[in-house]
Amino acid sequence: MKMETPTPAKTSIQVIERMMGLLDALASYSDPVSLKELSRVSGLHPSTAHRILNDMVVTRFVDRVEPGTYRLGMRLLELGNVVKSRLSVREAALDAMRALHRKTQQTVNLSVRQGDEIVYIDRAFSERSGMQVVRAIGGRGPLHLTSTGKLFLSVDDVKAIRAYSTRTGLAGHTRNSITELPRLERELSLVRARGYARDNEELELGVRCMAAGIMDDSGKLVAGLSISAPADRLQEDWVEDLVQTAAKISATLGYRPTPAI
Repeated sequence: MKMETPTPAKTSIQVIERMMGLLDALASYSDPVSLKELSRVSGLHPSTAHRILNDMVVTRFVDRVEPGTYRLGMRLLELGNVVKSRLSVREAALDAMRALHRKTQQTVNLSVRQGDEIVYIDRAFSERSGMQVVRAIGGRGPLHLTSTGKLFLSVDDVKAIRAYSTRTGLAGHTRNSITELPRLERELSLVRARGYARDNEELELGVRCMAAGIMDDSGKLVAGLSISAPADRLQEDWVEDLVQTAAKISATLGYRPTPAI
């Protein structure tokens, strides 16, 4: 009888299952675990367990404490914190976003930073806003062309901002796009002074935005709350409502502003 040759898909799934088995085994111990014990608990041959553990050490999912001894790596904590912050931000923001949308009748966005872009993770809108929603949940935008992106750049140091400029080339999308570093640095100074950011048809012609930051309990900027509207409908008095709404969400996450001295 002819033996069936394993397909690449089956092999990949098997590797993932073995990785998860080793991670589960490591999670069941409070102290570093030997290769021999991990092999026994996971049911894997020592050479197989050793090979997979080595790959996970490289990617920081596992730490090698000393030769032949392992524990869970910091990369898991980093990813867990990212998931926690995004889930808690969405939960904390939802009611406040809906209330702000009802008041302005315009699209309200919740976005987070991912590398050199922002990612839209939630939105409150209606067809009556009169604006075609181009970037749906999961959509992305460059940091320097979006109001929320400018918030995140504004908390970076000078070196990081210049590195971003070099990586991206500050590519523009419209005639209003900021494509020069000195102009971007001046814009970010205004963001810091005002406490909120603007997008003046820099990503899409006909669309203007304003954004305020959402902070977590450690004082870290974790998300941006923004209002997007047709350029001729964005009202200046929405800024106060936007900033107050972002502050309310931040308070829900445990943020307490440092009292002025």
